[in-house]
Amino acid sequence: MGTSASYKPNIEIVCDIESLANRSVELFVDDAEKSIKAKSKFYVAISGGHTPKRFFELLGESPASKALPWDRIQLFWVDERIVQPDSKWSNYKLAVDTFLAKVAIPGENIHRIPTEHSDVKAAACCYEETIRNVFKLEGNQVPQFDLIVLGMGAEGHTGSLFPDSYAPFDTENLACVVYVLEDKFNRITLTHPVLCAAKHLIVLVSGREKAEILKKVLTSESDDVQYPIHILWPVLDKVTWLVDRKAAKLL
Repeated sequence: MGTSASYKPNIEIVCDIESLANRSVELFVDDAEKSIKAKSKFYVAISGGHTPKRFFELLGESPASKALPWDRIQLFWVDERIVQPDSKWSNYKLAVDTFLAKVAIPGENIHRIPTEHSDVKAAACCYEETIRNVFKLEGNQVPQFDLIVLGMGAEGHTGSLFPDSYAPFDTENLACVVYVLEDKFNRITLTHPVLCAAKHLIVLVSGREKAEILKKVLTSESDDVQYPIHILWPVLDKVTWLVDRKAAKLL
């Protein structure tokens, strides 16, 4: 059973996927500018999937986004399927195809999950080592991302923290392997202590097929076994839910 928080979800309802993408870019640029002004760096982790695709395209087109000092931005991924980096199923490839070539981010600031490793546990350890090095972590320290952009799956998962998997309960590692039986791709994901440590999280939810699960997730008692996104309930004050009208129709 998850921990109940006294916070109410901060939900912004926008009319459609284009508005959702525009608002996502505004929040990304705002967080980046604040962070770079405060400490000369911006640490961000992004997800894949259908919903953020337009957001990524706008990151590569928006004057405000392109004007950011991308050499100060350290870019990571929340999760990734165990596929080659040029696979159509790769979250990294989605970012390459939509915005990475259009912004002035140095290659050394792009930290993809190394899924071409034949040993997936070694790949997760390698990604964790990259996080430790970039954030200059010591001992059991957990990185504090300035922004993490998440989605929500049809059964209430986020990242690759799936119901009925061990991943939501891994508090030892920064990144872990997720073995998926019904899907042909295993995954690597950031663990929930990393998600909860972020300064700001955005959860993007779009489409009428998400309406029912969104209502369940927002109205049920916190239960991170059934709905792994409930791991965020103790830190709801840091979470912005960006929801289009179709997904919000039952709220």
